[in-house]
Amino acid sequence: MHKATRKAGKAYRFPWRNGHRFQLLVDGREFYTAMLGRIARARRYVLLEMYLFESGRVADRFIDALVTARRNGVQVYLLLDAFGSLWLRKKDRRRLLAAGVCLAFYNPLKTLRLHRNLFRNHRKLMVVDGLVAYTGGAGITDAFDPGVRPDGFWHEAMIEVCGPNVTDWESLFIETWQRWSNEPLHLETPREVPFFPGGPAGRVVVHGHIMSPSEILRSYVSHMRRSTKRVWLATAYFVPPWKLRRALRHAARRGADVRLMLPGPHTDRPEVRYMSSRYYEKMLFNGIRVFEYQPRFLHAKVLLCDNWVSIGSCNADRWNYHWNLEANQELRDPVLITRLQALFEADFAYCREFDYHRWRTRPRRHRLREDLLGQVMKLLQWFSTLKRHRRGPKD
Repeated sequence: MHKATRKAGKAYRFPWRNGHRFQLLVDGREFYTAMLGRIARARRYVLLEMYLFESGRVADRFIDALVTARRNGVQVYLLLDAFGSLWLRKKDRRRLLAAGVCLAFYNPLKTLRLHRNLFRNHRKLMVVDGLVAYTGGAGITDAFDPGVRPDGFWHEAMIEVCGPNVTDWESLFIETWQRWSNEPLHLETPREVPFFPGGPAGRVVVHGHIMSPSEILRSYVSHMRRSTKRVWLATAYFVPPWKLRRALRHAARRGADVRLMLPGPHTDRPEVRYMSSRYYEKMLFNGIRVFEYQPRFLHAKVLLCDNWVSIGSCNADRWNYHWNLEANQELRDPVLITRLQALFEADFAYCREFDYHRWRTRPRRHRLREDLLGQVMKLLQWFSTLKRHRRGPKD
């Protein structure tokens, strides 16, 4: 990683940059359409880095688009996490390779190196021609597509980035690609990186295996501490480290409107939901409002503090901070923040909100389940602390 990331935990790798255009893309119908459209218009190269890439109708659409782009002379580089792509069929891999797509896998699984297998690349990013980037929490899987799962698609948000931060996203891809692929990158330099005078500021923050503390966690806590109006956090998995819990409590005590929006009955990890519920009582006691989203699985990873937003791949989850490569886009954009606030408010209307006094009278079996999973969580935390400092991927 860049030297700045290791400088006593003070500096961030990338600076704030002005002159952007940001667009919020909500749910698969919006972000898949935008991403596929950009691939179709590519003229030089497409860089796609994904955790989840699973065979299905969505994967077919992306494979078709990438193969067509390659036939049109566009360089295509596809970097997938070795675990997250386990369900990408061999015939789909062969089709990509036959078309000339450069394909690499992050940290291939090895039977005799079990703890090393836990290190994963959880980032989701796409860069096209050095001119536009996409990031957020979605993968290439049918779970996010309303056309495939009209009643049960996962609720997610992505962001389109145009402006100087695109170069930062591209540099992240290039570094990881060079570490995990023997295939050299041949990227035609874009004519000019877009700059929009008067456009809002943005910054890319990252978390890697050798970074302590995480830039993302550090930025979360820093902005929560400075917030005066609101701290609204949506996350698919909420098993937060103590620094984050403390920052949330202190923001609420200062009078900020602190809200957590978490998955309800629809989730791919019910055990994590029950682990999360162990924190509800103390959060509610300290004035933090807790919501569970009811219609579908809430998979978004968004933090809104006053006039600042962070959106990307990182959940408020200890596992992320121990084992995963992560990256988020931060921004200060009044137009996007207005839309994001409206999205939060619309989603809150579809949530169940918990009351402190009612929560304390929940059934005993729920408490026992929480206590049991709490012990499991402590065991995992001990294991993570024990194994985390052993040799892992040098990213």
